[in-house]
Amino acid sequence: MALWTGYAGAVANLSFYPEIEPSARGQLKVGATHSLYWEQCGNPDGEPILFVHGGPGAGSTATDRRFFDPEFFRIVLMDQRGCGRSEPLGELDENTTSHLIADYERLRQHLGIETWHVFGGSWGSTLSLAYAQAHPERCRTLTLRGIWLLRREELDWWLYGMRLIQPERWDEFAGHVPEAERGDLLEAYWRRLNAADRDVARAAAMRWSVYEGANCTLRPNPEFLAHFEDPDVAWAIARLEAHYFRSGRFTPDDRLLQDVHKIRQIPGFIVHGRYDIICPVKSAVDLHRAWPESSLVIVDDAGHSSHEAGITAELVAATDRIRDHGSPRLTPAS
Repeated sequence: MALWTGYAGAVANLSFYPEIEPSARGQLKVGATHSLYWEQCGNPDGEPILFVHGGPGAGSTATDRRFFDPEFFRIVLMDQRGCGRSEPLGELDENTTSHLIADYERLRQHLGIETWHVFGGSWGSTLSLAYAQAHPERCRTLTLRGIWLLRREELDWWLYGMRLIQPERWDEFAGHVPEAERGDLLEAYWRRLNAADRDVARAAAMRWSVYEGANCTLRPNPEFLAHFEDPDVAWAIARLEAHYFRSGRFTPDDRLLQDVHKIRQIPGFIVHGRYDIICPVKSAVDLHRAWPESSLVIVDDAGHSSHEAGITAELVAATDRIRDHGSPRLTPAS
């Protein structure tokens, strides 16, 4: 399995806190199949804050520890089922949103935490919202980046709409399957990701993962893309994203928006890149309209990645304001 250390070049982003090593780590057994990697960093007696990673399938990295003041926060990270250092890698059995929500509750109880702040981006924003709506009494604040609500319009955009902005990359993605199958790219890839021939499955996973990675940053970033080219990373991302695109949808389609009333008392900080190709900014605006008590910062010179300078600056500003003022309304960092 690949070592999940973070993205090369991340240290050049001056908004991050310095590198930090875990003070504790372990494997949490959940059910008969899955064992989940978790780690804890920073102040063991500090304010608990949970980092919810994206994907599905991306796993957490060493860089993800660095959005938080380690002297103030008790930083908790966990690789979701089938991701990163959790085992088995890419496993789809007993892997649903309900399972993942229950896993975070089990981890909270395992660590003896009563309530915590929740911080998640991309798919992590989806899962953070779903978790908070299921357990609002456990969430002190929500810091969300790159909003993804798992609606039909967002899936259609990911599979087809991005070709309007990245046509040559979409041609490579769609061109991996015969033209006759491109009317349903999700099912075409799903068949290949589950092919008996392991080489066929791995090749499809790599094409899927590289397509996503290439669209994550506003400017080309070879170091960032290299993470998505790692065979194990590609395998987990492609398998789990295709799985959740097919069978992880909410009912009704906009359930996360309809259930915002369950969390309106929780301070919410939303950060989104204006030129986010993976998760269009409309989703952040839709969430903020449904949740007017939240704060929304749109970063005008950024795409999707949390490691782009403007995004990182606003996310760190959000956690610093939680540190300094409890849970104030978020305003753009100066």
